[in-house]
Amino acid sequence: MIEELGIRDLGVIAEATLPLGAGFTAVTGETGAGKTMVVTALGLLLGARADAGAVRSGAKQAWVEGRWLVADDGAIAERVAETGGEVEAGELLLGRSVSAEGRSRAVVGGRSAPVGVLSELGDELVVVHGQADQQRLRSAVAQRDALDRFAGAPLQQALAEYRSAFTAWRADAGELERLREAHDARAREAAELRQALDEVEAADPQPGEDVELAERADRLSNLEELRIAAAQSKSLISAEDLVDGAPDAVELVESARRHLERVVEHDATLAPIAEALQSAGFLLADAATELAGYLAGLDADGARELEVVQERRALITALVRRHGGSLEEVLEFRRTGGLRLIELEGDDERIEALEASVAELAGEVERLAARLSELRTDAADRLAAAVTTELAALAMPDARLAVTVDSSHEPASHGRDQVAILLQPHPGAEPRPVARGASGGELSRVMLAIEVVIAGSDPVPTFVFDEVDAGVGGAAAIEIGRRLARLAERSQVIVVTHLAQVAAFATNHLSVVKGTDGQVTSSSVRQLTGAEREAEMARLLSGLTDSESGLAHARELLEIASDRAA
Repeated sequence: MIEELGIRDLGVIAEATLPLGAGFTAVTGETGAGKTMVVTALGLLLGARADAGAVRSGAKQAWVEGRWLVADDGAIAERVAETGGEVEAGELLLGRSVSAEGRSRAVVGGRSAPVGVLSELGDELVVVHGQADQQRLRSAVAQRDALDRFAGAPLQQALAEYRSAFTAWRADAGELERLREAHDARAREAAELRQALDEVEAADPQPGEDVELAERADRLSNLEELRIAAAQSKSLISAEDLVDGAPDAVELVESARRHLERVVEHDATLAPIAEALQSAGFLLADAATELAGYLAGLDADGARELEVVQERRALITALVRRHGGSLEEVLEFRRTGGLRLIELEGDDERIEALEASVAELAGEVERLAARLSELRTDAADRLAAAVTTELAALAMPDARLAVTVDSSHEPASHGRDQVAILLQPHPGAEPRPVARGASGGELSRVMLAIEVVIAGSDPVPTFVFDEVDAGVGGAAAIEIGRRLARLAERSQVIVVTHLAQVAAFATNHLSVVKGTDGQVTSSSVRQLTGAEREAEMARLLSGLTDSESGLAHARELLEIASDRAA
């Protein structure tokens, strides 16, 4: 239930606070005063599309805030908590701003949130009926939704089971159709992929092999040059057959070390140098040994090895050219291609499994659709009888409502049923679809009767009606007020009305008052009681706030409304 609504700079309303609370609240006011801005404000709080044109002239932004009373541990509180907001002591604050440039911001439980969250919460908190919603009742979808709401929890459970089976059936049927249509193409793809993978598997390339082969080819191509360089280097470092018995590097370093050792006792600073020469001798000896091993390991048949390496490199290069831009991509192709081949080769088995699944699910869809039709047909008779009774109380005593369920259609997400609400305005008349057979005033009463009946099985916390009494007057208007009061016994009801007969039944009367300073028009909201309320009722009846006959009529209506049981 919405406890309070605050509005600032929205339309002609500069600033207003609407005390709402439980029961039946009527909102009245002169034409152009801004009554519809109340519904617009509620719409913004419920996630409606923001319109920069709704921002009051000269203002930077419009702001709307609502204070709701909700359960601390219910689904609403859980959704608020998911957004980072909170419900404090059973109070939920929702806010919405709209800038003059059209930017919008939503606040849920004290934290900024996507506007979509307001829409989600609004679906649970409020049902809004305006002129457009009355016209929506003409649609087959709205009529089916109304019947489903009346049918209550058993139908909702059956509908959830049906939709689960229907979704699975459509998914499997779609995949089966796709596999059948693409079967030949997928078979060709599998054959080509298998051939390519066989080629890669036969070569069995290894990670980094292309780099390793390039290095080996370079070594083998320069084998003789490598042999000469290594041999000469070894001879200079350590050899016994140098020309003219010249000393090698090892002997020269050793000789230098001995010279220093003979005099190191006279100058200790030469000791580290002598040690360094000794280490250098060891390193040169090790290098000579490694060079000897290198020379011994050079392949005498290098030409044959080079040929083998070049053939392997050519094979790897061909694989890279056909299956990727690099060896890494070829290896990735082998991995992913294998998975894809498994998928493609499993088509026949998958098709067989899908055929069985589709057949089984189709039977389940048929069974559950039949159950939906049964529940809807039963609910249709009860809804028609209950709404007909309500219509009699709404000054349509001869009208009869019928609800038909046609189950001959193809399965859809809602089942097989096409629901139609038919209205017989008087005996002898042919029942006609409410979309074509009801005037604006009759449609308003049909919609109200349906909501009053549905509220008994599918209660809604708050109903908002924007001129539900359009096209209605006299006794019918009084009965609309009476039925709205009855609805308010179970739910909060907020009504924007221009009829005193309806406003008389409200337990809370708010008036939107227009004022001007000669340049700018602005409106405010006042809560009316006593004489002020009688004056507003007289204005609604006669256009004058001080008409004696209007005031007398107003008091009479208030007396009638005070005895709702009559």
